[in-house]
Amino acid sequence: MLEKLDLSKKMEKEIYRSEMEKLIPRLGKLQRKCKDLNIPVMIAFEGYGAAGKGVQISKLIQALDPRGFQVYAVKGETEEEKMHPFLWRFWTKLPPKGRIAIYDTSWYRRVLIDRFDKKIKKSELFDAYEAIRSFEKQLTDDGMVIIKIFLAIDKKEQKKRFDKLLSSKDTAWRVSEGDRKRNEKFEKYEAMNEEMLSRTDSENAPWHIVEAVDRRFATVKIYSIAAETLERQIEAVEKKSEHSRDRAEEEKEPKDNGKEEMKLTESILAKADLSLSYTKEEYEKKLKKLQKRIEKLHGELYRKRIPVVLAFEGWDAGGKGGAIKRLTAKMDPRGYVVHPTASPNAVERQYHYLWRFWRSMPKAGHIAVFDRTWYGRVMVERIEGFCTEEEWRRAYKEINDMERNLTKEGVLILKFWMQIDKNEQERRFRQRQENPEKQWKITDEDWRNREKWDQYETAVNEMLVRTSTAEAPWIVVEGNDKYYARIKVLETVVKAIEERMETGGGKA
Repeated sequence: MLEKLDLSKKMEKEIYRSEMEKLIPRLGKLQRKCKDLNIPVMIAFEGYGAAGKGVQISKLIQALDPRGFQVYAVKGETEEEKMHPFLWRFWTKLPPKGRIAIYDTSWYRRVLIDRFDKKIKKSELFDAYEAIRSFEKQLTDDGMVIIKIFLAIDKKEQKKRFDKLLSSKDTAWRVSEGDRKRNEKFEKYEAMNEEMLSRTDSENAPWHIVEAVDRRFATVKIYSIAAETLERQIEAVEKKSEHSRDRAEEEKEPKDNGKEEMKLTESILAKADLSLSYTKEEYEKKLKKLQKRIEKLHGELYRKRIPVVLAFEGWDAGGKGGAIKRLTAKMDPRGYVVHPTASPNAVERQYHYLWRFWRSMPKAGHIAVFDRTWYGRVMVERIEGFCTEEEWRRAYKEINDMERNLTKEGVLILKFWMQIDKNEQERRFRQRQENPEKQWKITDEDWRNREKWDQYETAVNEMLVRTSTAEAPWIVVEGNDKYYARIKVLETVVKAIEERMETGGGKA
């Protein structure tokens, strides 16, 4: 692909000026249109060292309103970034709806420079490609525009540009030792780029290769690519909006949201033995022993740099809070965070629904506890019509991909469903209403949700079937007896951490 490029393409100054006089206002207008339509845009610049990424980014932003974009220079990972899965730093740098993010090198650094420098193992390369493809697919399915630009020059041109930079003390710093090594082994690095381009070129996020020896030619081509891509997306969004109102009304019908999918699958929730219980004496004895053990294991997790995600879902009044409180009671508060998940706020709604959860993922050696999670997409949002049917059906794969990515990066994930029956829930609701100190826990919405119990049960069963994996299993906790539920959660966490200790640590 790269070796067959015609790098001799040039553009005369007069033609360049004529083209740019049309392209600059055109791109500025498209930026404003994207803002009006809430279209987020990511523009990733990749290519060989000295190919002109910085120059071309500077040229591109001349057409843009500076209030509507942000440029990220992606270098080696910081110490904080090294403590997270590699995509974490890009999830935290996504543009909100209507804005543009430009990346001077991007998430592809993982499979290019890091690969060349042997910072990742060959066995990790496949996982990195899989994670990147999933990352881009999730974002573009949600309406993100991803424009990927690859600037190509040959070995001779690169060496010429390096020599020019090195000839002046004011610019010599721009040529790193890594740049020199990649020039010396240009053919080897070129093969890595060829593989990257072929593995990650997709319909939703295609690569655009730009012949970058002549900078005027490259600038006009990049402007044209950006303009044409944005025009296609704007046209698609406007066309879709013409029919969205009727479709949205149809998708809010209860029959579409929770009753059809699980007809051929037995109920997992129905298998839960809700008669399981402990006496107070049994509970207190087990609790003391398990909390002592979790206290010690928490310290070992930190020393071995193992990140842990504990996700809690369940019926309203199912006992999530009580279980979390007993689980964390003896943990070092500096090493864990409990994230209570409410409906997304105005800022969070400007991003992909997984964005806020990626931002809260624990760094190596720490624990993140989620009191309600990303599974709201396939439960509350599904039943209440807060997302489209297409969105919640797509979410099963998106969630599985996210969890797979996290576990391959060393994260231990456990997901708990706190199961109670309908009568027990009503009993707990009434207890809360009658207790002044607990009345804040019960709302009119809780009572309304009870009316949709069957729909929620269907959605939960489907969720458990579609998203329980060996790497990130669902654990159904029999919760009619709070003592039994709390002990089961603690026992499960202790056992899982002990098994992980035996098999190895997390991120180095």
